[in-house]
Amino acid sequence: MEKTTTLYRFLTGPDDASFCDRVSEALSRGWQLHGSPSLTYDAGRKQVIAGQAIIKVRAGGYSPDLDLKSE
Repeated sequence: MEKTTTLYRFLTGPDDASFCDRVSEALSRGWQLHGSPSLTYDAGRKQVIAGQAIIKVRAGGYSPDLDLKSE
């Protein structure tokens, strides 16, 4: 049986189109949504900040040297 690893990322940023684009790009690369999105308000910047956990199952083991952004 081939070993697999589940990779985890948490994307954050202002709740705007660019954040949605980053999540959409990750989904197009095989990542999956993990849990519900989260929102908080940054009073200093006066803007809503969004966050979304994503996961991806890949063959092989985990290494801290993996570039999760390019996975």
